[in-house]
Amino acid sequence: MTMALCAGSFDPPTNGHLDLIDRAVTMFDDVVVGVVSNPSKSPRLTADRRKQLLADLLSDHANVRIEVFSGLVVELATAVGADVIVKGVRGVSDFDTETRMAHMNRQLSGINTVFLPTSPAVAHISSSLVKEIFALGGSIEGLVPALVALALEE
Repeated sequence: MTMALCAGSFDPPTNGHLDLIDRAVTMFDDVVVGVVSNPSKSPRLTADRRKQLLADLLSDHANVRIEVFSGLVVELATAVGADVIVKGVRGVSDFDTETRMAHMNRQLSGINTVFLPTSPAVAHISSSLVKEIFALGGSIEGLVPALVALALEE
């Protein structure tokens, strides 16, 4: 039985995040989605709200659970018994950054990281761009699920 950890801020959860998790669900027996709680980053949505949104959006996956955490990703990975950490990569800059983190995470915990190339249809989406577009009054339709767009408007 293999367990994967998909960790990130998910602020807000995007269609890109959901694509990655949907694909991880088909590859691993169990998937833990780790929502990092880092108040110093001034998140748009609280960690508990992000957790609830993800729980609602992923409710059709019986093998997914969502955890809020603070601290190192490898601490959560170890605590939940993850065999691997799954990271999506949109391009070369993501790959460079994520490779360095993967090496450090492996040194700290012995846990390997699996990279999944982002699906082309969502490769341009990032939480930071979604927040910027939303803050400037632009449409985020097609970038996030409708449930997330409603949460941002609240």
